[in-house]
Amino acid sequence: MTADHMHQFVADQRQRERDGLVSLVARGRPGKQSIVTDNTRQRVFHRTRRLLRGALESGEAERLGLDRAFIAAMPAPGRTVRRSRPPFADGVARALADETNLRGLSETYDPFDRGLRDAWETIIVTGRRCGEVLQLRLDCLGRYGGLPMLWHDQTKVGNYDQALRIPERVHQLLQARQRKTLTLFEARNNRPPTAEERAQMALFPTNIRNRDGHRPLSYKWFHKGFKLWIDDLDIGRWVPHQARHSLATSLLRAGASLTHVRRYLGHVSERMAEHYIHLTQSDLEDVLQYVWVAGPGSPSPGEVLTEPTTPLTREQAQALAIDLSRRSTPAEGGFCTFQPVVDGGACPWNLDCHNCDKFVLSGADLLYWRRKREQWRLLAEGAPDDATADYLHRYFEPTARAIDGLEKALAGLGLLDDALALDLRKPQDYFHRVWSTAFRAADLAGAGDDEQSEYSDTCTTDNNPKQGIA
Repeated sequence: MTADHMHQFVADQRQRERDGLVSLVARGRPGKQSIVTDNTRQRVFHRTRRLLRGALESGEAERLGLDRAFIAAMPAPGRTVRRSRPPFADGVARALADETNLRGLSETYDPFDRGLRDAWETIIVTGRRCGEVLQLRLDCLGRYGGLPMLWHDQTKVGNYDQALRIPERVHQLLQARQRKTLTLFEARNNRPPTAEERAQMALFPTNIRNRDGHRPLSYKWFHKGFKLWIDDLDIGRWVPHQARHSLATSLLRAGASLTHVRRYLGHVSERMAEHYIHLTQSDLEDVLQYVWVAGPGSPSPGEVLTEPTTPLTREQAQALAIDLSRRSTPAEGGFCTFQPVVDGGACPWNLDCHNCDKFVLSGADLLYWRRKREQWRLLAEGAPDDATADYLHRYFEPTARAIDGLEKALAGLGLLDDALALDLRKPQDYFHRVWSTAFRAADLAGAGDDEQSEYSDTCTTDNNPKQGIA
């Protein structure tokens, strides 16, 4: 084996990567060949290089007669491309939560009822890592103030024994699993566990050399059953951890701030939480448009209008949750809420929006108003005398208060940086916004009373970040 042989091997691997050809050795799912990709080619290079260098250092290469030039010709794998996993697509999410499919998961791939389905349902609802769920202790459940709680060991950041509020259904599901685990222990040992033994028992114990029930199911066992189930459903390639990404994205879409998502998922920093957030520009635009503050023409510029701080009755919540397209119309730099104009009438104030108390600013307009503020400051600095500069500052002071209030509201929701990165003053973006608003109004106008009520309930949740976390 010479250096030329290694060069030919490397060239063949790169050619297969470029053309999407199958690997000569690696195998994919049962019955399917593995395609050489950037990631698989890098793994082959990395492992081959490490193996050959280890043989060279240990003297094994010399014993086998491998040429040193052959080993030295093996290139470095290059930078590994790590892509963030996307959340489950809508159709995939429905398939993975369907009762018939879940029954097939337990009956086909967990015939001895070790807890494969229970663990998966817990992962879906709580967004915990797969290992955190499999390693739950038997006494992981509790009620505090009447609320069901789940105690688990938070991994990766050294934060152990974390409490998490869970739905009543999941609490009952895990209680049933507790009873099954205790029954299994009693069948194996002909007695109930002692207090010391119970404290060490796993909620999902393995059945391999585990008489005392201390050892939990392995991730390898769980992933094998899950993968076979996914292949049987024929919905593509998905992994359990994507449920965590799906929950984080759903929370943000429901109105939760990045801070709320970070705390719920157990992250140390918001940068870690951002890894799990997957929003398109249209998603982010919809979220920002739900943040309203009073405009410069109102008695209290900058006052937050869409985040009530006191509990609402059902009637008040429904009134507040009316769709934006029903009670507003896009205007330059914000929304007009004067109902005759929203209904298509003429503006009685000759479109003097910025001095009108019916004009509101939304989070989607922050960058526009920041640019305006810089223009006003430059204008005041260039005034011919101090009196003129003072007049300009007083004239623009209500607008500055409205902008400050909008920034504080967005910062409190963890959306300030996103709002500054989204420029909706581009003509194509602005007209897309007008058309999408009009279409939402048309869709809602054609819906029945039941559909409008359901839509209102959804909007209420979106406007209250705390409800998204509950």
